[in-house]
Amino acid sequence: MTRGFDRRFTLLFLVMLTIAAGNTALQSVLPALGRSLGVMDSAVAAAFSVSALLWVIAAPFWANRSNRQGRRAMVLLGMGGFTVSLSLCGLFLAAGINGWISGTAAFVLFIIGRLIYGTFGAAAPPAVQAMVAGNTTREERTRALTLLASAFGLGTILGPAIAPYLILGRFGTFEVGLAGPAFIFAAFGLAVFLTVRRILPDDREPVDGVHGAANAYPSIGGQSTGASVRAATEPPGEEVKFADPRIRGWMIVGLVAGHAQAMTGQAIGFLVIDRLHLAPSLALEPTGIVLMMGAGASLLAQWGIIPLLNLAPRALVLVGLVLAAAGTVLTGMAMSLYGIATAYALASLGFGFIRPGYTAGSSLAVGYDAQGSVAGKVTSINGASFILGPSIGVGLYELHRPLPYLAAGVACVMLLAYCWKKLRDQPVDTIEDVPAG
Repeated sequence: MTRGFDRRFTLLFLVMLTIAAGNTALQSVLPALGRSLGVMDSAVAAAFSVSALLWVIAAPFWANRSNRQGRRAMVLLGMGGFTVSLSLCGLFLAAGINGWISGTAAFVLFIIGRLIYGTFGAAAPPAVQAMVAGNTTREERTRALTLLASAFGLGTILGPAIAPYLILGRFGTFEVGLAGPAFIFAAFGLAVFLTVRRILPDDREPVDGVHGAANAYPSIGGQSTGASVRAATEPPGEEVKFADPRIRGWMIVGLVAGHAQAMTGQAIGFLVIDRLHLAPSLALEPTGIVLMMGAGASLLAQWGIIPLLNLAPRALVLVGLVLAAAGTVLTGMAMSLYGIATAYALASLGFGFIRPGYTAGSSLAVGYDAQGSVAGKVTSINGASFILGPSIGVGLYELHRPLPYLAAGVACVMLLAYCWKKLRDQPVDTIEDVPAG
């Protein structure tokens, strides 16, 4: 990369980091906000399920559009959608906090604000990828895009970690309170938007041979698997269906494990409040600790332990399912902050093994011409898990507090039995050679 582009790359990294951190910060605050406004727990989960659904639908559209039009315009559209959405969400939540409207009305309006994020926020990541790809050599491209994708993972740690410190007080007669993170990240988003507009050059003419790919919805527990990087670096080729026998088993693993992770992650804020008998305003710091430990454990698996152990994809999935099953069940049984945080970190460590396992397994199951198609399928599975998963998890939680964690543990055990019988690692010598770079 040129020295001039180094500065732009830092800005693009910040774009990805801001989107992920802002979304997960809001996720970590919403359980306490919902309880303080007297809203049903399931309504809180629905807000993010709707947003994730729109993200999954819109992401491929914006990825294709960014390949035909200027990348800068798409980055600005994504950051603009992020900023407007968080600003509206903050206003609607503050209106409920101050008693101007009912808690139910505040959350209905909040969901409308989230529709903007889900629809337009997905425009930025593929455009960022394409801009990086267009300014790097083939030798640099994968490394640069992998570093860029790590911004989403870092955001899942930073968002919940700093959210408790963004709770604002009263300004005259106007109380901001738990709506603070939405306003603060909206301000960050505006600053990044203005910086992008000033620094990034206008590039209305697309660059031949480079493109962006849809990214999975940035959510708690939704760390990158590398699939979006592969989709952005591989040229169009063979189209592979979800039910293709070569990848079907790996897709099942991704779908079931992804739902188990989304179920447990979305309910964790409510579990912290109820198990520790906390007032909603006092729950943010312990919730942030639990989420931060979970995200850190998942990233530790993907960035440290997996490269050290060098396990095959099937082994990664099997080990991960054992850890995830134990961790989810223990989380549902834990009664203290230490117990919840440790058990949730164990579960997240397991999911951190599973996601790269099924990503690599599905990639190795097909030849070079199908790599882009399979990577797109993996990204779709990752995003789809956060559409129904949060609502299912919180719905089960409302029936019985340990239920989503016990259900996730049972699902992991059943999936373990399936994987033991059905999954097989593809012999390396049967894979078509992948050109260097």
